[in-house]
Amino acid sequence: MTVTALSIAGSDPSGGAGIQADLKSFSANGAYGMCVITALTAQSTLGVTGVHAVPVDFVRAQLDTLLDDIAPDATKIGMLATAGLARAVGDYLPRLTGTVLDPVMVATSGDALLDEDAVDEVRRLCTVAELITPNLPETAVLLGADPATGIDELVDQARALRGLGVRRALVKGGHLDEEATDVYVDEDGPVLLRGRRIDTGNTHGTGCTLSSAIAALRPRHDGWLGAVRAAKAYLNDAIAAADALGVGHGHGPVHHFHAYWPQEDR
Repeated sequence: MTVTALSIAGSDPSGGAGIQADLKSFSANGAYGMCVITALTAQSTLGVTGVHAVPVDFVRAQLDTLLDDIAPDATKIGMLATAGLARAVGDYLPRLTGTVLDPVMVATSGDALLDEDAVDEVRRLCTVAELITPNLPETAVLLGADPATGIDELVDQARALRGLGVRRALVKGGHLDEEATDVYVDEDGPVLLRGRRIDTGNTHGTGCTLSSAIAALRPRHDGWLGAVRAAKAYLNDAIAAADALGVGHGHGPVHHFHAYWPQEDR
């Protein structure tokens, strides 16, 4: 079957994150990608120099027009930028299936991508989406706590997200330990997902890539955990191949098509 996947997110001109990363990740994981753009950014591997939120009415127009024609099999939601955009996108969640929310707040470069007054709206969306994928700082913001400093604390914070009403969460541990441990949690409790820590500075768009891979893979798996495991394995390989791209002078992108490009070009 053809899997259709929708990304509702911001645009990254450098192609490493946002809508551009999502579409690459969808394609690499066997899904036909579609997108609704919520924000334009002036951005490169060196950082973000500007954000222009798309008017709420036009985001609604994009969604109305698309959904009148195509019902996506899965949806990834990324950068929402403002409270108004978060509220508007939230109105459409009941019409969408396989929803993965990446609560984008800060870019890899450290630049803010979410207005302060939008945090409460994103926190509310986290209780509606089927799966959320926050990193350490985002989890701390959602909980009003300090970022976890160890795996036990990471597990506790994953459980705390469930206490807020979150249905499922993949809390990304990043460089918290040498095994790049993430914590998946649902009604059955937490599961530790271990990987391998890769020594590279080219990690631009990892969060976007992972969440969109999960969305693309979910329709082909019986449950969320299987899709999460497969997406994490895909991201690990994409990070491992990132240095071969040599794109940009800052935090370069991961290699979304590492499995498809000719070996000599990698």
